[in-house]
Amino acid sequence: MRNLLRLSLLLLLTAGSGQLFSQRNITLEDIWKNGTFRARGVQGFYAMNDGERFVRRVNNALMAKRFDQMNNAADTGKVVANLALIGDPQSGKPVSVEGFAFSEDEKKLLVWTNTEQIYRHSFAARYYVFDLNNFITKAVAAGPVMHATLSPDGSKVAYVQENNLFVLNLQTNEQIQVTRDGKRNAIINGAVDWVYEEEFSMNEGFRWSPDSRHIAFYRFDESSVREFSMDMYTDLYPQQYRWKYPKAGEDNSKVDVMIYHVETGRIATCNVESSRDQYIPRIQWTATPGSLSVQRLNRLQNHWELLFFSADGGEGSSILSLQSDTYIDIHDNLHFLQNGREFLYTDDRDGYNHVWMFDYRKGKTRRITEGSWEVVSLDGVNEKDEVIYYTSTEGGATEMHTYSIRFNGKGKKNLTPEPGNHAITMAKGNRWFIDRHSTLAQPETILLRNTDCTRTDTLEKNEALRKRMQEFNWGSTRFGTLLTREGVSLNYWMILPPNFDSSKRYPLFMHVYGGPGANTVNNRWSGSNYLWHQMLAQQGYIVVSVDNRGTGNRGAAFKKATYLKLGELEQIDQAGAARYFGNLPYVDNGRIGIWGWSFGGYLSSLCLAKSPEVFKMAIAVAPVTSWRYYDNIYTERYLRKPQDNAAGYDNNSPIQFVRNIKGSYLLVHGTADDNVHFQNAAEMVHALVEANIDFDSEFYTDHNHGIYGGNARLHLYRRMTRFVLEKL
Repeated sequence: MRNLLRLSLLLLLTAGSGQLFSQRNITLEDIWKNGTFRARGVQGFYAMNDGERFVRRVNNALMAKRFDQMNNAADTGKVVANLALIGDPQSGKPVSVEGFAFSEDEKKLLVWTNTEQIYRHSFAARYYVFDLNNFITKAVAAGPVMHATLSPDGSKVAYVQENNLFVLNLQTNEQIQVTRDGKRNAIINGAVDWVYEEEFSMNEGFRWSPDSRHIAFYRFDESSVREFSMDMYTDLYPQQYRWKYPKAGEDNSKVDVMIYHVETGRIATCNVESSRDQYIPRIQWTATPGSLSVQRLNRLQNHWELLFFSADGGEGSSILSLQSDTYIDIHDNLHFLQNGREFLYTDDRDGYNHVWMFDYRKGKTRRITEGSWEVVSLDGVNEKDEVIYYTSTEGGATEMHTYSIRFNGKGKKNLTPEPGNHAITMAKGNRWFIDRHSTLAQPETILLRNTDCTRTDTLEKNEALRKRMQEFNWGSTRFGTLLTREGVSLNYWMILPPNFDSSKRYPLFMHVYGGPGANTVNNRWSGSNYLWHQMLAQQGYIVVSVDNRGTGNRGAAFKKATYLKLGELEQIDQAGAARYFGNLPYVDNGRIGIWGWSFGGYLSSLCLAKSPEVFKMAIAVAPVTSWRYYDNIYTERYLRKPQDNAAGYDNNSPIQFVRNIKGSYLLVHGTADDNVHFQNAAEMVHALVEANIDFDSEFYTDHNHGIYGGNARLHLYRRMTRFVLEKL
């Protein structure tokens, strides 16, 4: 009866017809349909080369204005591009500009439209080049292409079409086909394969040299990689989509690095020893003309090398080599100084990720930052004044702040002192930066700041959203640390129901991700999930999230403790946290539930199966159920190959422990999930049926890992809400 009454109350609220408090409660439609909590951003912001001006898109024009005149209403700025003048040369129809990029000399504009998403980062689109001097528009190609990029001198555009690399000469209109062996599911030139894109956060697979004379590009030979397939149910007969997906222990693409000489048309090959079982996760031109850096990582991902090659290819020189007892993360914190002899990078060799400087002519390295905290990103370098700008967790593992420090490690300053999370984008010249600041309970404020800390201007405060939020009945939020019975200190946040009464006992609902290096306990606005958790708090639930061992921001030992036994310590920590909260006088320890998505869905499933005495229910959205089914770059980084560590794969697979499940279980998956395949859900269902365990499920036809589009998200969260109200 209690659950039935609560469900009836929710339906009233969802319909928008019930108001029991002076401030109203959140509905699912508020979150997923009506845009009630939609935040405003700063769209089309582009910093100009001089470091003193920026461009913003205003309707169909790009307006330039000085940073120091940001709040001067009298200065409306200057039109640098009228997008209404951009039309397709063939049809004459105006181009609906979806994105843009300036040439290096800022005399041309590359724009794109009709974007078609491919995987997480990659997309195909129609591209055009608009000359800002004569207002002439040129189509880059007749159809959709990928990764179109202007050369630094603005005279050419390189792009990928049908797995081949092309160059368009904007002066002669000549289309040059650089490669000819590209073939779907076989050879890729100038782009990367699925697993590189997903696990190394890569997109474009080529790089113009700074002098526009060369293009370094990847060539992937996928011939030995096995295909995965999934059915798409849009037609009378389902269509089968097939792509190369290397699972744990399976063969990878053979990857080569090539250099195209623009003037001669010659293609040189860099000898990266592509026959080895290895990865080439980054290529980058150095500050020395004609010198290309290549990062090489072994299959176990515990040995990393930085190699230098000349533009003529051939043999390279090993400049720096790092090894680890566990694994080495790939990142973009590599900056070559213009002096041609030093570069900055980050490394966790001393237990925490810090900034180091390496003199590759002398072979010497020195650390610039130090302390029991992590450098997260290298944001900018002022070489003239010898100042580095970086974002770190120096203010605590739950917050991000940006600092400046001199090359000698002195003169450190916090440029973003307000409590919370700061995500910054440095403008060219390193004088100004955009700061996106938020807290767990407050949406983003977007600020423009200068690096000498003398000026802060507000670009967007989201005042309308903040005012609208005052109409709602919010539960209070708090951060804290807990100590498990294993003696492990864990960070958490907690949302208490409105009008919380400590003399009462409340059900507890836990949100988990818990994957390697990924945190949920952040003092930043998380949007829809935070709103849904607040909605559940309004229904009388305490909602918490805990960062277990394996998550980031607390040093290498904490993050890499899960090596070779992914899931084991994470599950122990989540169950330990549940016990800790269950011992609080205001928590009903017989009504503890947990939910998560992706790795979080894996962990929520494992918690229900391995700690049935703790958890009454679990929701798993798009979960991995066996790491044998997941891709090799991610999985082998933490577990090595299944041939070498079978126990690490099987001892913490939820499939192996379904017979222990006593609580209620909801399994959710999209049938077109190219990341965590529907196979994971299918095999979990098979195991549950064979063990004669009852469960609930919801599958979303032709939806990928994100389960979005149309009413999918609204439907999903309505299903999950109903499950929480009925089962917890």
